[in-house]
Amino acid sequence: MGDGFAALRDSTTARVRVTLLLASLHGGGAERVAVHLLNRCDPQLIDVRMGLLHRSGPFLADADPDRIDVSPIGEQWLSFEGHNSSFYQPHKLAAGVVVAPINVRRMIDAHRPHVVMSFLKGMNLITGAVVGTMGRDRPRWILREGNNTDAVIEDELKGGLPRLAIKHVTRHFYRAADCFLANSHEMARGLQDRLALDADRMRVIHNPIDLARIRRLSQEAPEAAPERPYIVTVGRLEHQKAHDMLLRAYAASRASKDHDLVIVGRGSLEARTRALAAELGIADKVRFTGFQANPWALMARAKLFVLPSRWEGFPSVVAEALACGVPALVTSCDFGPAEVVEHGHSGWVTGVDDEPAFREAMDRLIEDEAMRGQFSRNGRRRAESFDIDLMVERYVSLFIEQAQLQRAGVRHPAPLPAMRPELEPAEP
Repeated sequence: MGDGFAALRDSTTARVRVTLLLASLHGGGAERVAVHLLNRCDPQLIDVRMGLLHRSGPFLADADPDRIDVSPIGEQWLSFEGHNSSFYQPHKLAAGVVVAPINVRRMIDAHRPHVVMSFLKGMNLITGAVVGTMGRDRPRWILREGNNTDAVIEDELKGGLPRLAIKHVTRHFYRAADCFLANSHEMARGLQDRLALDADRMRVIHNPIDLARIRRLSQEAPEAAPERPYIVTVGRLEHQKAHDMLLRAYAASRASKDHDLVIVGRGSLEARTRALAAELGIADKVRFTGFQANPWALMARAKLFVLPSRWEGFPSVVAEALACGVPALVTSCDFGPAEVVEHGHSGWVTGVDDEPAFREAMDRLIEDEAMRGQFSRNGRRRAESFDIDLMVERYVSLFIEQAQLQRAGVRHPAPLPAMRPELEPAEP
């Protein structure tokens, strides 16, 4: 551990109580990060609990149920699964505005944390509404954002006036947080510019990647692997992940002649994605596996990993692919993929929704064994930068810093040098 961490640790006289707030344990990167923190923070320093609006999601199996607090009426009223636009249905909107804040306040009062950290836009807005009513003795609020908020809102709402209203509400609550935590440098800059956030309260910690576990599980026999060589993508079947562009690029590629395409994940657009594959005449070459508890076994045996996203935060799955040694092809979307993959060194980066460029890159990488070998070796080294021990240490330091400020009654401080991230973005 670094000297800055040791100094913060030594100055702490009692364990720091931290509450992580999420809607559920469905989803991807944010939920996985929360479970990592619940399991891996040093218990002698940090007492971590988790608050959920709804007890659901595949990551529940990895979390200690004795340290999870759940809304008592969440099963009936607070299930916000599916596409984000479903939240704006009248009964769900009412539950989110009225019932959810009451339950979040109850969770905070039960644990009496020094620090609360909320994940994702919906829970960030609910937490902001709660913390804003708690007075001077309230906990420090870390607002963790792992996605492009503008793109999410535009995907949720098609109408101009409702979209503007939600953007206004989001900016209002986000600016009230004590600390903004982004999971990529690009996202930090984007949040500052688009939401007019205070740069002095911004921190960056990349998503932790459990390299040892991923590499161990990648050696297991994969489920649902095709007999032919294959290309793999992992992500929710939503507009954000651009499976439609991927299918069109794959259908027009030379690679499709002797390589299958494996799509790992589920989402609201699965039926539409399957229909597009049939329309393009490639349904017999595309494998939909649904959620996989061990996607890394599939990744490790693929010829190529692809992520054609239209927007991201920090795509943990790309770092996981690098850890598995599979060459990666990603898009330069806002935000994050190009911060993980060093173009031409540990992978390949194309423009967003640039179908010809994506198809060309896919064919080039499939056909160039030497380039794939180079990307595989360099990608494994790149993945070391995101190892879970390093990232969890940074979270622990952040929690200690914020707890000290809470105990001192300080609001909106200048950043501490010890909190500056060591890992800078990859050069394009």
